[in-house]
Parts: sequence; structure tokens; C-alpha cells
Amino acid sequence: MAAVTAAMVKELRDRTALGMMECKKALTAAGGDIELAIEELRKTSGMKAAKKAGRTAAEGRLVMRVAPDNSYGILVEVNAETDFATRDDSFGAFAEKVADVVFETKETNVEALLAGEIGELREALVQKIGENISPRRAVIVEGGLVSGYLHGNGQIAVLTQLENGSDELAKDVAMHVAAVSPRVVRGDDMPADVLAKEEEIIRAQPDMAGKPAEIVDKMIVGRMKKFLAENSLVEQPFVKNPDVKVGQLAKDAGATITSFVRLEVGEGIEVEEVDFAAEVAAQLKG
Repeated sequence: MAAVTAAMVKELRDRTALGMMECKKALTAAGGDIELAIEELRKTSGMKAAKKAGRTAAEGRLVMRVAPDNSYGILVEVNAETDFATRDDSFGAFAEKVADVVFETKETNVEALLAGEIGELREALVQKIGENISPRRAVIVEGGLVSGYLHGNGQIAVLTQLENGSDELAKDVAMHVAAVSPRVVRGDDMPADVLAKEEEIIRAQPDMAGKPAEIVDKMIVGRMKKFLAENSLVEQPFVKNPDVKVGQLAKDAGATITSFVRLEVGEGIEVEEVDFAAEVAAQLKG
């Protein structure tokens, strides 16, 4: 069981907007597991959802390439240890080179990439900058009409795949995905385990207590329908025109949205938080 720290309480409070003591109590009950604490808080407080984890501070850059004929597109993520390293021109050139190789060869296996020219360039860059720098992942979307959107300095990147439509439409849909972050294209695409977990959370919420089973079942159906609408790309109001759903936007253009890939730098990476004052004190003491 992990000890509950002030930093953990702060993170949970930031992600849930609930009170400090409520967050501390939930973390203690969950043995310091923030995700489990969020799940339990959703059951007890009726909270809709929590912000995504903020402890994904791995630095890096996403690079995108799309074929001139929109037949395919690629995304690559290259990481470094610090933001300082990612601002180095050499890091940017390396990330672009990785994207060029993936685009030309359609090779998305990182180990295979590192076995060739990319591996040699990486070693030279590590020696120059003095940090662990490496491609983390590469993806390709191929078939139909593919285009994408790169947000900011390569922190979020999206590729969308359409049947018919246009490059402009695919880019608009990609920008929407970057901003709103849907989970799936359509409700039918939602994984069964996600649906089961959501139903479990809804069933455990306070306003379900004491109601007849048939009423609870009807309420669950309604809330699950809302959950799917909120998290399905085609059911979401288009960011540029909230009066039109994304699915209708595509339909009006004679297109169908087939798939999307959304990447965000550092997502899924747990970064160790270092107390630099304590580290320096320990080194001096040593």
C-alpha cells in the first residue's frame, strides 16, 4: 500500500475538483491508487468524469507526414528527458528524420527502426546532448482518404481516415478529435469492458439507491446512451459549428468517417517526480 502524499492529494483534487479531505479519504481507501480512487469517487459522488492524468510529463515531439494523394499518413513520437533537449535543433532534425524514414518505408516497429540508420543517428545525438533520446512509437493509417492535424509544437497529432470526402474535411475532423478527444468513431466501437465498467459506476451512484429495479434499469439505459453520445466522434457537436454533429458534417459532404488515431506526447508514461532539494541535500551529505 503506497503512502498517501500531499502531491497525490493535490493531483486527485486537480483532476476531480473535489474537496481536499474527500480526496485524501478516497486515496487512503484506495491504497494510494489514484485511478481506483477516481473510480470510487465517481460511484459515491456522482462525478461525471475526471481529467486525464497529469503525470505524463515525458518531453518530446510528434511529427506527421501525409501522402500527397492522401492514400496514407504516419505519426511518430520521439521523446527526450527534458524540455531543454527538445528545443535543440538537433533533436528537431532527428525527429523529422525518423518521420521521413517511417513515411518512406512504412516501418512502424521501433526496434527495427533503431537497428538501421535511425539507431546510428540516435547514438550520435545522445552523445551530443547527453540525454536518453529515442523514438517511442510510430503509427500508419492507410487506405481511403487520409489527412491529419498537428497541434502546437507537435504535442498532439491526429490522423483521420474517410471514405470519400476531401482533404479539408479530413483535416477539420482531425482538428475536432485533437480538441475533444473522443474515444471511438461510433458507439458500437466502444469496448465491452469499458461499457461494463461505466455501467458498474452508474449503478453504484447515490441516486440509484432504493429505486425499483425497473427504474434503475431505465436510468442506466439513458445514462449509457448519453455516455456513448459524449464519447463517440460522430455524435459529438462539431467544434467549428456546434449546431452540427461530426457524423452529419461528414454525411453532408458525401463522406463516412472510418477511423482516427490521436496521439499526445507522453501519454501513458509515468514520470518519477524528483524532489531536487532533497536530492541535492542527500548528495552533499554523501
